[in-house]
Amino acid sequence: MSHALIVVDVQNDFCEGGSLGVDGGSAVAADITRHLETHRREYDAVVAAADWHVDPGGHFSDEPDFVDSWPPHCRVDTPGSAFHPEVAEALRGVDAVFHKGQFSAAYSGFEGTTTDGGEGTGADVGREGRPRVSTEDAILLGDWLREAGITSVDVVGIATDHCVRATALDAVAQGFGTRVLLDLTAGVSPQTTTRALATMREAGVELVGNPRAS
Repeated sequence: MSHALIVVDVQNDFCEGGSLGVDGGSAVAADITRHLETHRREYDAVVAAADWHVDPGGHFSDEPDFVDSWPPHCRVDTPGSAFHPEVAEALRGVDAVFHKGQFSAAYSGFEGTTTDGGEGTGADVGREGRPRVSTEDAILLGDWLREAGITSVDVVGIATDHCVRATALDAVAQGFGTRVLLDLTAGVSPQTTTRALATMREAGVELVGNPRAS
């Protein structure tokens, strides 16, 4: 059995001081770095997913409802889209980066794409699972994992109740044994995090530890 770590959206805009900052995000970034220092050899692959927005339509709003619409965040090539400094150096050595959400909302890392060289493409995949942006060499996360022989994944990152949840649900739906390492996640609120944990558990995701929640 081959095992991978998926690091989800540990970007400046999702940590304290960012446009959608989650309390505990910076600590999660530092803890993921320590986890990689200690456990890297346990993984056959390590990948990172990142929001990579250009114009995602109704996903951005000046009057967001914080359900389907949000303040602008993680715009391509802005400081907010960069990996948090506490984890950026550790993520330089990942096997691939998967960009998601160029022109639409994208919560799951499985909506992201990379290239043969492991560099995120920014191609917009969307829920139907095929790139809508013309990027000939775009590779979806699920396809990349299967090509690498990966059969199980650990999911960590931000936020427990949004992109971590979506990534874990897609992982188990695509047949990967899936764990979420909750000590390496941060949730937006206790209420939505509790609901997310119940949904993941019901779907067959193994939950390990306890999440941070605002």
